[in-house]
Amino acid sequence: MVATPGGFPTVGMVGGGQLARMTAPAAVALGVRLAVLAEAADDSAALVVPATSIGSHLDDAAVRAFAATVDVLTFDHEHVPTDLLHELQEAGHAVRPGPQALVHAQDKAVMRTRLGALGVPMPRWALVSTPHELSDFADGVGWPVVLKTTRGGYDGKGVARIATTADAVGWLSRAAASGVPLLVEEAVDFRRELAAVVARSPSGQAAAWPVVTTTQVDGICREVIAPAPDLDGELAAEATRIALQLAGDLDVVGVLAVEMFEATDAAGRPRVLVNELAMRPHNSGHWSIDGAVTSQFEQHLRAVLDLPLGDPRARCAWTVMVNVLGGDHPELYRSYLHVMARDPGVKVHLYGKGVRPGRKIGHVTVCTDDPLGLDDALARARHAADFIAGVIDE
Repeated sequence: MVATPGGFPTVGMVGGGQLARMTAPAAVALGVRLAVLAEAADDSAALVVPATSIGSHLDDAAVRAFAATVDVLTFDHEHVPTDLLHELQEAGHAVRPGPQALVHAQDKAVMRTRLGALGVPMPRWALVSTPHELSDFADGVGWPVVLKTTRGGYDGKGVARIATTADAVGWLSRAAASGVPLLVEEAVDFRRELAAVVARSPSGQAAAWPVVTTTQVDGICREVIAPAPDLDGELAAEATRIALQLAGDLDVVGVLAVEMFEATDAAGRPRVLVNELAMRPHNSGHWSIDGAVTSQFEQHLRAVLDLPLGDPRARCAWTVMVNVLGGDHPELYRSYLHVMARDPGVKVHLYGKGVRPGRKIGHVTVCTDDPLGLDDALARARHAADFIAGVIDE
């Protein structure tokens, strides 16, 4: 391992995406060294982290070699094979979150089974491999239903809403060829999507940010509002309680994002249902860089190093985060300058990524202390994101 001044540790993050990139400033502020295992020298984090190694998360030798150079191993995605992580853990490496926790973010079938055993509210679900199994489930809960691959899906990939068995022919054929069943879930009639983001350390300390509302477009997070507007206090407390329970029961170390549906039960009472888990900094927590006392990136580092956790409270009445998605406008710098000049209160975060349609290439944040200023903050953030992306030109 590389010696650092003052004896500060090195945190190794597998994955060179924007999450690793946004962890770098937090590491600098804490005085710890961040190392990154990126797949290419022009990956988002590789462009800004000096201690970057090049290698694939699927290359056992590359991951082992990287782990040997750091004090703690963590991740900016959930795709490292858990068998390898178990081997590293058994060899004495600190892997946080550990594979016994991470598998619940990697495999939706494992996650759903465990959540059911823990009594956590979630949509009705089943594993299916044949048209008959699919139709039996859907006839029971009502069409349409949601099909998901059990592994590998993100940002709308590996997810489809289907209205008939015929819509799933291709999905079922691929499942039969691979021998891996599909996850089918009821299509929840929800009011909106929420996210409860928490952090937990190895010693069991935990902290929770305000529950936020998220807006998804084509399966990709478009906007986040912190805190979630008009959220019943008891429901917010329940969402936070579930997230903290899962962090403890699953032995999560680091940041855990629990994506939820806000829905109602048969009697019309509000409730939350758990949709997805992520065990790393998450898009729904990007607002915390500018809007919270302690950002999710700093907190993740604190947690995996077992440092005392920071204060997660919001700094202002409202924080709005809007993702900048790539389009047909590859040059960002001039529009970025225009946004900064037009509205100095907008915080712009770009990821150093090439522009592709629908790709997350950055985000903007607007904070306001005005309790009545949410609509204005939303309008400012949306305008900035659309102008940078080239959706609008004035």
